[in-house]
Amino acid sequence: MATFGIPILFALFVWWFSTGIVLYVVGLPRWTLRWTVGGAGLLLAAALWTLVATRNDLGAFGTYAAFTSAIVAWGFVEVLFLTGLVTGTRRSACPAGAAGWQRVVFAIEAILYHELLLLAVGGLIGLATWGGDNRMAVWTYAVLWIMRLSAKLNLFLGVPVLNDGLLPAAVDYLKTYFRRRSANLLFPVSVAATTAALVILSRDAVIDGSIGLTLIATLLALALLEHLFMVVPLPLEAAWGWGMKSGAGDAPPARVDLATRNPGPESGPDRLRAHRGTRPLMSSLPRQIGDGS
Repeated sequence: MATFGIPILFALFVWWFSTGIVLYVVGLPRWTLRWTVGGAGLLLAAALWTLVATRNDLGAFGTYAAFTSAIVAWGFVEVLFLTGLVTGTRRSACPAGAAGWQRVVFAIEAILYHELLLLAVGGLIGLATWGGDNRMAVWTYAVLWIMRLSAKLNLFLGVPVLNDGLLPAAVDYLKTYFRRRSANLLFPVSVAATTAALVILSRDAVIDGSIGLTLIATLLALALLEHLFMVVPLPLEAAWGWGMKSGAGDAPPARVDLATRNPGPESGPDRLRAHRGTRPLMSSLPRQIGDGS
């Protein structure tokens, strides 16, 4: 039981706690921003140092350390994104009437720098673990990035529930790039592929008694759950109420002119929502991520 129970609880706690911490610090007053970014930078440096130190450690300590370090690195990017420091070349609402490829281009422009930063930090993780046997951090970050990309695409194409309650005021205009609609063709594919990957990972984790695979499988299960929240309305804010007590900071909300919103064919301007983001994976992982033995 401890072989699987402890890593599952650990992954659940790290996911919940790290999300709450990010929400708390991005909600602090704007005058604290330099300290927030500085602290996040120091944590990123510590995470990368830990990855270098544990890149050949396939034991339990190395596995947990690599997993946590990847989450910390992801959190660094989230802080810069949700404070509005690193978003994209377009920092305004989607123009009214934008459709087709024009809407695609506008959406890419709105998050371009954020995507490039995600890739850059992923590259740093790859360099920190280069030549090592412990690839846990690489696969953890890959799960987070792929599932976040899946979530963004689904929210752009349209889902019934958009869950915008956790989106800070600094990036409030991003709500206009997402659409509420009954369904899109990508969503069932995303859910099916994630479920298949989860089944394969869970099976391998049980067969191998692997801590690493159990951590990844749990993270993937959470990502699948977050996708399902796009069709099942639940008060997600309640899970991180403590992290939202810092308020919205002292910066005014980004101006979103209802006249410029692009609601799409199945929604009205006042029904648009945005997303908090999430996380998914491929169907197989190399054994080098560490089995915690």
